[in-house]
Amino acid sequence: MTGNAAARVHIGPVPIAHASDDLTYVELTWVEKRIENWIRFGRPAREQVLDRHRRVLSFRTGSIFAFVRWAANDFGTLISRIDIVRAVEPGEPYQTLPFVRPGGDILLKIEGWPKIEQVLRHIDAVEAAGIQPQEVAPDHWRHVANRLSVGEVPRAYTVARHQAWLKRREVGPGPQSGPKAPAELSEGRTR
Repeated sequence: MTGNAAARVHIGPVPIAHASDDLTYVELTWVEKRIENWIRFGRPAREQVLDRHRRVLSFRTGSIFAFVRWAANDFGTLISRIDIVRAVEPGEPYQTLPFVRPGGDILLKIEGWPKIEQVLRHIDAVEAAGIQPQEVAPDHWRHVANRLSVGEVPRAYTVARHQAWLKRREVGPGPQSGPKAPAELSEGRTR
């Protein structure tokens, strides 16, 4: 998108994230056949309408959402992209992403409409299985991104996989919470 197009779209003040605010903000713009940014799934905590073409959705930390961006000019498509993002906690490392403040943990990043359609069909299949896409294991979205990036078909996200994810989440955050090494090993000594 050119600077001129961006200047025409951003009219008026846009809310900014405050240091004490733990929300992730996503600015959505809809100018028919020019700029279409939308959320495919996710549970926004808040919505603020800026004008008839723009609104800002806020997501709580840990929330997962799919952000679709498409823009075109008189000569065709400029960008088509889908990102599945996890909203991060304050102080947690994150990746920056246009229209997302402060940024997030990007679980999936796919560009090009044919591949985006594959992701959208995968999301539809997850929903058809009776699972909310924002509740899917974050590792699965990484798996989908990796498989599509090499031209392979991702594994289906089944109810059994989802149940396993829910049980794993109940147990704890992962390897970081495992047993601690003995003191002598952590100090560099061997047995």
